[in-house]
Amino acid sequence: MIKTIICSFFLLFQTFSAGAQTQPSPSPLPSPRPSPAPILQMLDEPTSTTKHSVQVGGRQLNYTVTTGFMPIRNGLTGEPEAKMFYMAYTLDSAKTAKTRPLMFSFNGGPGSASVWLHLGALGPKRVKMLDDGLMPPPPYEMEDNQQTWLTETDLVFVDPVGTGYSRATKPELAGKFFSVNGDIESVGEFIRMYLGQAGRWSSPLFLVGESYGTTRAAGLSNHLFERGIALNGILLVSSVLNFQTIRFAEGNDSTYPLIFPSYAATAWYHKRLPANLQSKPLKQVLTEAENWAMNEYAPALMRSDRMSAAEKQTLLDKFSGYTGLSKAFVEQSNYRVDLGAFNKELLRDQRRTTGRLDSRFTGIDRSAATDSPETDPSMNAIRPPFTAMFNDYVRSDLNFKSDLEYYILGGGITSPWSYNLAQGYANTAANLQSAMQKNPYMKVFVASGYYDMATPYFATEYTLAAMNLDPTLRKNISVSYYEAGHMMYIEKNSLKKLKDDAAAFVQNSLK
Repeated sequence: MIKTIICSFFLLFQTFSAGAQTQPSPSPLPSPRPSPAPILQMLDEPTSTTKHSVQVGGRQLNYTVTTGFMPIRNGLTGEPEAKMFYMAYTLDSAKTAKTRPLMFSFNGGPGSASVWLHLGALGPKRVKMLDDGLMPPPPYEMEDNQQTWLTETDLVFVDPVGTGYSRATKPELAGKFFSVNGDIESVGEFIRMYLGQAGRWSSPLFLVGESYGTTRAAGLSNHLFERGIALNGILLVSSVLNFQTIRFAEGNDSTYPLIFPSYAATAWYHKRLPANLQSKPLKQVLTEAENWAMNEYAPALMRSDRMSAAEKQTLLDKFSGYTGLSKAFVEQSNYRVDLGAFNKELLRDQRRTTGRLDSRFTGIDRSAATDSPETDPSMNAIRPPFTAMFNDYVRSDLNFKSDLEYYILGGGITSPWSYNLAQGYANTAANLQSAMQKNPYMKVFVASGYYDMATPYFATEYTLAAMNLDPTLRKNISVSYYEAGHMMYIEKNSLKKLKDDAAAFVQNSLK
């Protein structure tokens, strides 16, 4: 479905779209807290090693989990400047210990710990959610993950500095890690150190990132290659490589056509479309919405005030028809409806809002008259279960005990994130393009949810299409779509599909 579009996410979370700024703001993290006292005691904390087993599809997996900190040192002085927390899962097999695939996993934000992919999709244990991904009533539970990726590869879950338990050794050093480049360099150094300490330099290597983690993974692909570390494959889950594609800002009209099919998907799911569209399958509706956004909506935005009255009326009719929004609202928005406005307006008559991470979810605000949702109902559904279960799991199962707060999402980024802007928006698609040109064996897998409004699937398609890859390299990219949201794996059917897709990708990347 990769298409070229005329006009031109992740965090995982709250709003990239708030306000009209030319520079993307970091994912909506809570207000910075005062920096904690130096965490020098981390330097002396030993790793924890535990043995486990799980039955997956009739197969018993015996595995070891190593949990601890990796020092990140100053390249000139050798002094430790940060400690990065990690949890490494390795299958117990002497014959394949060094040559088995090894995958490094991280989430987004910036400011999100690795817990979501870890306990949602990849690890041998996962947080138990309702089948559709909604939050169960507390107290929450863990369950064996029948879709664990440990069947295909060893797994290392990495918390970048400022997330999870990972901290700078001194408050004044923290800002060194809070940027696109600083983050890539520190995670790259972690990977180099781990390969040496674990004796895994001869292993097939993979990265998997989600949301801003895809930004990081794309940047790492070239950063690692320049340091002699070539990857077999990268998996991008809910991808955002070019932030211009998701940033609602004055003068950046590219965002509106790229999110438009996601508006149509959401309206279809909540049965807000006219009968002639509502009766069609989702994919057919999306195909129509994509074609209209690319061939009619984007050119119309380029003409704006030069459109005739008849052209404006046609634009209103089509926009309203595909989104379920009233013509009056679309016209009052100057045909440019940002994400917050859409999530508030679609179900306003029911006094409900729709989710940002997953627009299948609905929320209730104190007032139905405001311009945007007070909270993201899809974030509300996942944060308490994942927070509670990680804190229990890391202590009881992994035998790692610490009084430090584990920063699930936010709180640990104590200064503004620098996007190292060169062209107005952060963009690591160029890094990925460079890595693919240098390493023609590296494969790329992209997973997108139709109901993901944070990193819309059509924006991802545009980014991939605009990489200007040679046809011999273009075939190294594979894509897959899911009828769920940003964290598609919280939905039972998408969890299995993602595992099947990932397993096939890993095997194909080893050929």
